[in-house]
Amino acid sequence: MQGSCRFCGTPLSRTFVDLGASPLSNRYLSQADMSGMEPFYPLHAWVCGECLLVQLEEFESPAAIFSDYAYFSSCSSSWLDHCRNYAENMIPRLGLSPQSLVTEIASNDGYLLQYFHQAGVPVLGVEPAANVAQCAIKAGIPTEVSFFGAECALKLANQGRKADLLIGNNVLAHVPDINSFVSGLSILLKERGTITMEFPHVLRLMEKNQFDTIYHEHFSYLSFLTVNRIFKAHGLTIFDVDELSTHGGSLRIYARHAEDGSRPVSPGAARLAQVERENGLDLVETYTGFGEKVARVKRELLKFLIAAKEEGKTVAGYGAPAKGNTLLNYCGVKPDLLPFTADISPHKQGKFLPGTRIPIFAPEKIFEAKPDYVLILAWNLADEITAQLARVKDWGGRFFVPIPGISEV
Repeated sequence: MQGSCRFCGTPLSRTFVDLGASPLSNRYLSQADMSGMEPFYPLHAWVCGECLLVQLEEFESPAAIFSDYAYFSSCSSSWLDHCRNYAENMIPRLGLSPQSLVTEIASNDGYLLQYFHQAGVPVLGVEPAANVAQCAIKAGIPTEVSFFGAECALKLANQGRKADLLIGNNVLAHVPDINSFVSGLSILLKERGTITMEFPHVLRLMEKNQFDTIYHEHFSYLSFLTVNRIFKAHGLTIFDVDELSTHGGSLRIYARHAEDGSRPVSPGAARLAQVERENGLDLVETYTGFGEKVARVKRELLKFLIAAKEEGKTVAGYGAPAKGNTLLNYCGVKPDLLPFTADISPHKQGKFLPGTRIPIFAPEKIFEAKPDYVLILAWNLADEITAQLARVKDWGGRFFVPIPGISEV
């Protein structure tokens, strides 16, 4: 028995997709780790037959996953541009001033709050990974090192630190106790405050076959219909939504206290709910046919890599994202087919990918090795990466992405 839904408690019995067993996708290996064993856990996503929340079981605690973390948000220039634009829009839209407080949950290295801070708006980060939080603190971003939930929210609220704007970018999917988390948002939000949450849209995941975004750190995969239901259960109303291109297709929801009638539900929010219904996201059967699409990607990627090997072509990876580790472990790709990958993050260079044990180098390695093909594992940043690596074309090198199927870019 695989347990009960983390939101509504209904027993889980329907498979969304089974990706076999995989290690934690952000647990990169050092040279010293290479002589030891790695824990692998089932990577089996279920869909709740009642509330239609797509979810993984919890095998490792958030403390084990996030307390020392290898992901630093500031490493992507396009993501920083996204965050700068968000801050520049939200300050006038919400009338934020030196008397306001902007709080971000899972604030990482201060990548977003820095833009509010530079504009003179007081900020507070809440970040569980002490090593990452330290970078933010050094940059002048006040940061509480803590996992967020109802208990943390009560503590901050009792300290007089309720938020005018409460932000969560790519964190709602990362919390196993989603009820405590959303309850905490309600507790920490001022009476007329605004919540914005960004998360990958399960509709886009299914449309574009983005199964590699499923990994143990992502406990939930959210539709607009289901997230509405979760927020409503905790006294919050989603009154607006933006559809974003980030992470292959994300939603940014805007929420307020249910009793705050100053902002009616927008036509855009009602329209997106209708789009989801038209695509069958209110029917459990829509979710249970996803597995065969995923299996096709595995076959295509292995055919591509084996053919390259047999033709004497060389292939290198680019990027060492968590999604790449799901992809490579599910497909069984090892260094014989992908000898190395390169990543711009110094925190990953010199380490090895979990499970597959493919070495990670600095980007310069690409120019030394001159591979025939570069497989972009961080496919959501393909435009940024092909621009950074434009010299690859000088020796006739070609770029490929694996999702939604192997294709040249």
